[in-house]
Amino acid sequence: MTARGLVVVATPIGNLDDLAPRAVAALRAAQAIACEDTRHSQALMARFGIGTPLLAYHEHNERELAPRLVERMRAGDCIALVSDAGTPLVSDPGFRLVAAAHAAGVPVSTVPGACAAIAALSVSGLPCDRFAFEGFLPPKQAARRERLRALAAEPRTLVFYESRHRIAESLADAAAVLGGERRGTLCRELTKLHETVLPATLAELAARVAADPEQQLGEIVLVVEGAADAAAEAARLREGERVYALLAQDLPPGRAAKIASAITGAPRNALYRGDG
Repeated sequence: MTARGLVVVATPIGNLDDLAPRAVAALRAAQAIACEDTRHSQALMARFGIGTPLLAYHEHNERELAPRLVERMRAGDCIALVSDAGTPLVSDPGFRLVAAAHAAGVPVSTVPGACAAIAALSVSGLPCDRFAFEGFLPPKQAARRERLRALAAEPRTLVFYESRHRIAESLADAAAVLGGERRGTLCRELTKLHETVLPATLAELAARVAADPEQQLGEIVLVVEGAADAAAEAARLREGERVYALLAQDLPPGRAAKIASAITGAPRNALYRGDG
């Protein structure tokens, strides 16, 4: 293939067989490949027999390197941009280079492919028509909870990346701030040998991950359902209270609340508190 300017190339998020043939051709045709970690990318290039020179391009040098790469492209070189895994710029470096190329009138094209956020969303079982990608939550609990509180009323499905070092704490905070009854799906090691997709409530996910160290390993995407429409939520609660009142005539309050919640989708705790 004949390539010009900057080509943004998606690479596999796990399974190397997911690299598209057009991506292989683009990487071979480029004069250089800008990548986060040359050692990491070299393994992928060796797998497909790609001998194009690699350049380290990461958050610590992109401000300095972007103008130099743009000058190379203006002189006629083609530069391919990749990240360690998935689609570049999605929680990865590259924004400065793409913006600089556009500003300099350098052609920018894409070879699309894998993206962990989209892959997780597609298997989450949660609404995909509208979603908000939030990247990584803050590492400190106070800032993390503040971010979650800011998102508590967001009606779109939420997509987060999370570190294996913080997933247990982040799930506990999400359950506490967004509500343990809210649904989520934990996606771990997508396309890899130990791929796991766990749909459950946030409370259930927090308990599962805290109790199972294996679920704290690997690359993790957390998908969380958006906040329910206030009117719909109020109607659901009213229906839950009606069903609970009927069931509570013959059942213990806790049992009645559990069944009413399962039937109507109203929060169990709200129904049980309503009895008191």
